[in-house]
Amino acid sequence: MSNRTVLVIGGGTMGRGIAGVCALAGFETAVFEADAQARSRLREAIQGGWRKAVERGKVSSQAAEEAGRRLRVIEDLEESRGAALAIEAIPEILEAKKETFLVLDRLLPEAVLASNTSSLSIGELAGATRRPQRVIGIHFFNPVAVMPLVEIVRGPATSRETVEAAAEFVAAIGKQAIHVTDSPGFATSRLGLALGLEAMRMVEEGVAGAADIDRAMELGYGHRMGPLKTTDLVGLDVRLSIAEALSSGLNEERFRPPDLLRRMVAEGRTGKKSGEGFYRWDGDKPVEK
Repeated sequence: MSNRTVLVIGGGTMGRGIAGVCALAGFETAVFEADAQARSRLREAIQGGWRKAVERGKVSSQAAEEAGRRLRVIEDLEESRGAALAIEAIPEILEAKKETFLVLDRLLPEAVLASNTSSLSIGELAGATRRPQRVIGIHFFNPVAVMPLVEIVRGPATSRETVEAAAEFVAAIGKQAIHVTDSPGFATSRLGLALGLEAMRMVEEGVAGAADIDRAMELGYGHRMGPLKTTDLVGLDVRLSIAEALSSGLNEERFRPPDLLRRMVAEGRTGKKSGEGFYRWDGDKPVEK
């Protein structure tokens, strides 16, 4: 990308992570969060992540300082004019995302428009614009700073040039890409969810506890993190919305959300962000129940 300017829409966990990685990689980065209270904490949250990385020796203090000068938190999307790439990272609500793409289409007529969605149709999002050939999925993984994978999702109308621009961007921020076509759950969410939902059913049926199920996959199959700990990090509410989307989109019973998942979300036990899910969370540390 010759124009190294990026706009990130959404200041939640994923948006903060994406913006932080982009600024560290040398991109002029603007991040927009609609909620004023959340926006007021956004810069400190991103810089706090950099400070932890400096303490762990993963990032130099100079790199973090320079990244801070490249990072802007904006109050109005009008301030984003000129960005070459826009990455939408708002909650998984189709109509809200389509409305965002409608606005971006008007503000950034030359930009590549990307979504960080983990399950929604890139084709549907592209349909909200006048240039679906410039719309693509760039799906990051949590925590963004640590996870090396990015899923590039090509919609029905996405052009080869847009795919190449996305791949160039992913390489520039030091990530590795896989390429998939637009289908419910893409590759990673579909596979990860299938394992996660089955693990939840095993807990529901009393086959084993969450920690033992996770250890089975970590020690027996070499997974870096078990499916239920992963669910806590992703968010049970996010997993529920993905399961509902896949169950509907693929018309498959195997993706029907277990009653346990629905109940935990209804009770507010959404994982790490709420302090409790399949584990209790003490900061970044999961505690077995």
